[in-house]
Amino acid sequence: MTDTAPLTRPYAADSPLAFLLDLAADASGPDETEQRDDAETAAAHYVYRAYPYSLAQVVDAMDWQGYPSFTGADGRRHEPAAVAWLDGGAWLHHTLRLSERDGAVDVLTMIVPCTCGRYTDIGLDTEDVLLEMLAELAPTRGRSVHDERAGDCRSVPAAPLSQLAGGWR
Repeated sequence: MTDTAPLTRPYAADSPLAFLLDLAADASGPDETEQRDDAETAAAHYVYRAYPYSLAQVVDAMDWQGYPSFTGADGRRHEPAAVAWLDGGAWLHHTLRLSERDGAVDVLTMIVPCTCGRYTDIGLDTEDVLLEMLAELAPTRGRSVHDERAGDCRSVPAAPLSQLAGGWR
C-alpha cells in the first residue's frame, strides 16, 4: 500500500496564483444553503412585486422553503426553487427559468389537488390569471375539476404529504 502525502501549496499564500485559485473557487457558484436562501428571496420578491393585492397579502417571506438545483434522473437540470404551503393540499412553486435569450424569467405555479385524487399544476402569469383560477376553484373548495373528456387533467400522481415540499407541515 502506498502512502500519499497531503498536497501542500507549492506557492506562497499571498501570491498571484493563490489569489487567482481562490477567485476560481469562489466563482464555482453558490452552495446549497445559498441556493435555498436565494430561491426563497426571489420567490418572496416576485410575489410582492407581481401579486401585491392577493398572494402578497397572505404569503409572507418566511413561508417560502427553498430547494437547491439538482439534475433529474433524465439528466435534465432543475434550477433552485421555493415552495409555499397554502393549506388544503395546495401550494405555490416558484423558480427562475434561465435562458441565454431571455435571461432569468420568474415562473410561478400553483399546485392544487384534483377531484380525481391527483394533483394539477396551474401556471400563473398575472394577478388577474390567479383571481380567475381561484374563482374556478372556489366551488370545489380549492380542488381542480377532473374532466374525463379531456383525456388528461394534466395531473401528477399524488404523493404522501411527507414527501411533498420536503415533508412540510
